[in-house]
Amino acid sequence: MSLSQDFIHYKDKLYPKYESEGNASQFIIPFAKHICKGNGLDIGCAKKEWALPWAKPIDVLFGDGYDAYNLPSGEFDFIFSSHCLEHLNDWVYALEYWISKLKLDGHLLLYLPHYDQEYWLPWNNRKHFHVLLPNVLKDFLVNHPDICKDTLYVTGRDLNHSFAVFARKKSSVHYPSKHKIY
Repeated sequence: MSLSQDFIHYKDKLYPKYESEGNASQFIIPFAKHICKGNGLDIGCAKKEWALPWAKPIDVLFGDGYDAYNLPSGEFDFIFSSHCLEHLNDWVYALEYWISKLKLDGHLLLYLPHYDQEYWLPWNNRKHFHVLLPNVLKDFLVNHPDICKDTLYVTGRDLNHSFAVFARKKSSVHYPSKHKIY
């Protein structure tokens, strides 16, 4: 096998062939083992064998009634999702819903395509509806009232042309007072 068979040519650039084969989660699972503990979900894994082995796999393809917008009842210690959010029509609603399903102190770990991988961009890959940039995800989570700001972490691009976002739900959620101040 020549080295050129290990790469894909796209618009005069070379990309590793493994980026076209799915199972992107394999590159973040070593990190996930350290933070995704307890009872959790892997949303959008596409194949059960690609899911975190200790998580309940969730994907519309499984035909069990669960998907990114309809999760099992209860609250979870973690929610993990790899290369799924960009496929959803309403990623803001999905993330708000996922955060609501986390237990207090629960963890959210997202793994997403990086902008510099050209054939993953929505105008080149019609399966992707959004370009999700690290700073956009960070801004969304910083402004979410249930996210603990001091544990929010967003990585740069890795060798899989992806980035990760890690957040923790606050240990207590304070709701604004309904009393009017005159």
